[in-house]
Amino acid sequence: MAEELSVIDLILNASITVQLVMLTLFLASVISWFMIVQRMFYFRATDTAMRVFEQQFWSGIDLSQLFRKGTANTEAGKATVGMENIFRAGFKEFTRLRQQGHIDPDAIIEGAQRAMRVALSREEEQMEKHLAFLATVGSTSPYVGLFGTVWGIMGAFQGLAMMHQATLATVAPGISEALVATAMGLFAAIPAVVGFNRFSARFESLMNKYETFSDEFISILHRQTHSSAAKG
Repeated sequence: MAEELSVIDLILNASITVQLVMLTLFLASVISWFMIVQRMFYFRATDTAMRVFEQQFWSGIDLSQLFRKGTANTEAGKATVGMENIFRAGFKEFTRLRQQGHIDPDAIIEGAQRAMRVALSREEEQMEKHLAFLATVGSTSPYVGLFGTVWGIMGAFQGLAMMHQATLATVAPGISEALVATAMGLFAAIPAVVGFNRFSARFESLMNKYETFSDEFISILHRQTHSSAAKG
């Protein structure tokens, strides 16, 4: 009866090419998991910060006071993220242009919009971070594993051709070694695909909320600007 080989034995007995394929897939899997965990913490923190900021923003607090509060937190070493960064960028530019005096109200609003678009683009870059890598691992790992399997099976049959008497027991270990590469390819790809789909959905959801907030905030600034201009 043939001795049963463990997965470790199959990996150690595989050819150098197949072992390199397995090592590549293993490293891709480790990096993917690191990025998945990092993205989980990032989106969780962003969601929490957004809910806290929205509660403060819509509580009726004075916008200048809210901006100063964010500045104090920044000076204390507390990082601002997401929606608050968009607010701070728009309100900072809005205040700067208003203090210059004799600037057309529409020009003030356009300046604030530009600043918010820049901040929104930066938040978009932060949210998309690592997603391209997860997509690449998810789409290519099965094919990389399949390459290792095909290469391993080719080697097994080449060795089989040199034997005078071939049985299933003689070829099975070589095929098993090769199939481990396919299994590792799926092991690397499945979490990466799940993570990419989940984080892409969170990205789209947050972007929609950020864009909606930007439009609502601009409407508030528009009313304030034209109200002040009318009084003037």
